[in-house]
Order: sequence, then C-alpha cells, then structure tokens
Amino acid sequence: MNNLGETPSAALAAQSITQHPWRRYVALGDSFTEGIGDVDPHSPGGNRGWADRVAEQLSHGLEDFSYANLAIRGRLITRIFDEQAGPALELKPDLISLCAGGNDVIRPGGDPDAIADKLDALMRIMATSNATILLFTGPDIRDTPMLGGIRGKVAIYNENVRAIAERYDAVVADMWSLRELHQPRMWADDRLHFSPLGHHTIAAMALDALNVPHNMQHVQPSQTEPKNWRSARRDDLIWARTHLAPWVVRRIRHQSSGDGISPKRPLAAPFTEQPPNASLGNGPAI
Repeated sequence: MNNLGETPSAALAAQSITQHPWRRYVALGDSFTEGIGDVDPHSPGGNRGWADRVAEQLSHGLEDFSYANLAIRGRLITRIFDEQAGPALELKPDLISLCAGGNDVIRPGGDPDAIADKLDALMRIMATSNATILLFTGPDIRDTPMLGGIRGKVAIYNENVRAIAERYDAVVADMWSLRELHQPRMWADDRLHFSPLGHHTIAAMALDALNVPHNMQHVQPSQTEPKNWRSARRDDLIWARTHLAPWVVRRIRHQSSGDGISPKRPLAAPFTEQPPNASLGNGPAI
C-alpha cells in the first residue's frame, strides 16, 4: 500500500457502502488535481495526488465505483471549461470535484472577481448534472516565497468561491483553513505544488468535507529547526535555478506546462484498473 496509514479494513468498507452514495466520481482541474508533486511511477501519468487518494477511499468495498480524472497541469479556467466540462458531463458523474482559477489568480493582472465570474459560468454548466459538487478554495500562501505576495488576491477569490458554492449548493473543501499546509513539509520542492504528505492531508480534509468515513491519518504539526541564513540562501538559489527560471521562460514564450499532456484517467473506470488511454506524460509541472 503506502506509508501514510491508508490500509483499508473490512469495517471501513462496510461503512463506505452504507455512508456514501456515490458510484461515479469525476475530477476536473489543473496540476493540483492531476496530482503534481506526488510522484508515483505506478500511477497513471506518473503522479498520484489527493483526487486519486479520495477515489481510492471511496472505492473501498464498492465493486461498481468508477473514477475519472480530467485535470491537466497548467490549465487556466477558460480551458478547463472548454476542454473538461463537456467530457465530464458525458461521463454522467454523481460526484464532481472542481478546483479551477488558481493559475489565473497567480498571473500578473489576474482579477479574482473576473475569474470568479468564469467559475460561476462553469458551475452553472456542471450543476446540470445534478451531481454533488466539491469545490475547493485556495490555500493560505502567506509563507510561500513564490506566491506570498498575492495572498490578498487569493483571499478575495476564496470569498467568491464560497459564495458560488452556496449559490449552487456545493460542498466546500476549504484549503485556506487547513493550517497544516503552513508546514514546509506539505510542499514539493518547487514550492508551488504539494508534496505527497500535502496531498494526503488535503485528501483527508476533502473526505471530511464530504462526511465520508476514512482511515487516513490526520497529520500532526511538527517542529522544524530554523535554517541559518547561508543554508536558506543556498536553497533559494537552487529553487530559483531549478523551478522559477523555467516557469518564467514559459510565461515569456506563452507556453503551458500542459502542452501535449492528456488527462491521466479520461474514462470512468474502477480505481484499481489502469484506465484506457491514460496519459503517460510527466513533463514540466508548473
């Protein structure tokens, strides 16, 4: 299995059958939902992520449960709407997760109110499915070097997300209030995506938001030794050369990290099966 305390049990399987109603889960979004940062060579596309973890928990004891993940790294909300909404509806899900707009918000000039208008339009379409919709707020990025300067924009966008969720009777997975995400160990080396532990923590929170019993251990806060300035400076330089510079180059060239990447789970299939036509791309993730 894994080392994060997710071993299924007979009792949990029985709870899953009686305490959650969903049989077809479809995930939409960008790199966050694709699972970037949670590298797993045994998973489709080479990444696992919080959505795969949620699907695994939801599938326990349910032979007729199926899961699709249409998310692609780097996608702006307009492309999520154009490329993922239609295919998602065709899969006839009864549970949808949607996290969109983050890549728009972090771009210079990104207007959180205008982006929220696009999210509202996307939600209007997805709501026609009559599925339960799980809608994500963005995390509190106050301690993230690359993103801390746009914390106010994220907060405004999150308030819009909560209003949209109320309008469409969606369930909110509130990453902003997930204080564990302030810990450096929750973030991948690129400081933009989550680590395996971060994805695990978010999956547990999402299941809690859906009121689904699960066996994922909640991560306790840890004490970390502060780095001296030389060590911190060295890490910053390595990060800038390895992750920041390529991101800036792609912005200048108007390239997306998702160019040439296909959804890793394009069709709804039992979680334990390798999905047909799964993406095998594992290129740049930002």
